[in-house]
Amino acid sequence: MSQWAGSISSDPAAKTPRRPTCLPVPMPARADVCPCRCLTVPEPPLGIEIERKFLLSSDAWRALGVPVRYTQGYLNCAPGRTVRVRIAGDRAYLTIKGPPHNLARAEFEYEVPIDDARYMLEHLCERPLIDKTRRRIPIGAHVFEVDEFFGDNAGLVVAEVELQHASEPFERPTWLGVEVTSDPRYSNSSLVRLPYSKWPDQPGRR
Repeated sequence: MSQWAGSISSDPAAKTPRRPTCLPVPMPARADVCPCRCLTVPEPPLGIEIERKFLLSSDAWRALGVPVRYTQGYLNCAPGRTVRVRIAGDRAYLTIKGPPHNLARAEFEYEVPIDDARYMLEHLCERPLIDKTRRRIPIGAHVFEVDEFFGDNAGLVVAEVELQHASEPFERPTWLGVEVTSDPRYSNSSLVRLPYSKWPDQPGRR
């Protein structure tokens, strides 16, 4: 049964039809508009991540940026709906990502107490955890994030650049190598399911 109710005048003397009148009934949680169009409910803001990922062609990036230690794990690393816990330096985050579509995917991130993140990493997250450092390196109008992995993924280094739209141009640093955006093996959640150390080939090993 609809949670909305309305009434329309049937008075034949009325010169124009009366606008339906919504009764004060609670609005459905996910409604966009009520049936009589008297009220429009805005959609909640949607976080979208658009990024491209690359291997590196040299070690020139090592002289740039400040490395920050990242430890992260996954409460769920199934393709299409990952739930990540991350400690980055002295702050912690819970991040939910949807399935990729071309270069874009839905992303929602929330800061959480660092002690809560430590507990989830220790007791709830799938193994192995992701251990890496990240350097943020400004290049032109963009910032490249260079991740150097350790532990089960030691030897892998990738760079990511976040864009406003998929076709946005960006300046390429000389140390940027082959693009691997479309290769699912390089996603962090995939590196939990199949760490770099277990790949039969290890392209981009530094």
